[in-house]
This record gives sequence, C-alpha cells and structure tokens, in this order.
Amino acid sequence: MRDVNDPRLEGVTVTSVRLDPELMFATVLVNALGAEERRDDILKALKSANGYLRREVAKRIQLRNAPQLLFRWDEGLERAERVNTLFNGLVIPPAPPEDEATDDDDSDLD
Repeated sequence: MRDVNDPRLEGVTVTSVRLDPELMFATVLVNALGAEERRDDILKALKSANGYLRREVAKRIQLRNAPQLLFRWDEGLERAERVNTLFNGLVIPPAPPEDEATDDDDSDLD
C-alpha cells in the first residue's frame, strides 16, 4: 500500500485478507479510521490500482497464479466504535450492599 502513489489511499489500512479455498480470489478488507466519508473514493482508488497491487502480490508470494483482489470496506471497526460509545454512555447503578447473614439462621440447627 505504501508503494501506491495515490493521495486517495492515504491512511488506508488493510485489516484482513480472506483467500478462497482454491486461492483464486482474495477479499481484502480495508478501512481508514475517521475517513468513512471517503469510503467510495478509497474503493475506487483501490480498484484503479488493482493491477499494480496484484503484480506486487505475485512477486512476493509463491503461488502458480496471483489471486484476483477484491477490495471491500471493513465495517467492523465502525461497529466496534459504536458499541464502545454505547458502553461508555451507560449509567450503571451501584451494586446494592450484600445482605449480612444473621445468627438466627443457625438456631434451627440446634
């Protein structure tokens, strides 16, 4: 990603790569924190750089054929951030004090 000279890809992170069992397709999940509004531009830039990136992958891995690269936006980071925000906004009441056991409960044992 650092070798691609496209300003639209600044701050983009590859979060995961999933290969199909035949190693023909690689789904590349990407994200750029704080840049969700640029999502479409980023995916277009990756699509235009696809040939170059595939050649770079072919140089670096030992496979008969380099897999086709399919770029997808990783929404997991936004979901995690939303959940984190929800958790941080929760107001949790203090736990009630535990009931102290009384000695009267043991009187039945005599």
